[in-house]
Amino acid sequence: MKASCKVDVGGFNKRLEIQSVAQVADGQGGYTDTWTATAKVWGSIEPVKGYEKFQAMQLETQITHRIHIRYRKGITTKHRIVYDKRVFDIKEVINLEEDDLFLKIMAVEV
Repeated sequence: MKASCKVDVGGFNKRLEIQSVAQVADGQGGYTDTWTATAKVWGSIEPVKGYEKFQAMQLETQITHRIHIRYRKGITTKHRIVYDKRVFDIKEVINLEEDDLFLKIMAVEV
């Protein structure tokens, strides 16, 4: 890990479930969205500080949490993260330092 990458893997103490949505036929000619588990990973969740929320207010949706996980290919804003009974909609996925080691995920708790 590069010295400039400030991710504390010792803080990856939360078991997170990454989910993707699929459309399932409802039996009446329509579809319903169903979330299914894609992967279970270790990561960290931290609330976003007040000044970061203020900066995020310029965005369409206010970011409430920052989640770090080890790099995993294919994670997008079409996924969500579940921790315990809490659900986080992914709003941004950042490949830290573009070296495929860690992802920083900005999310909104729903």
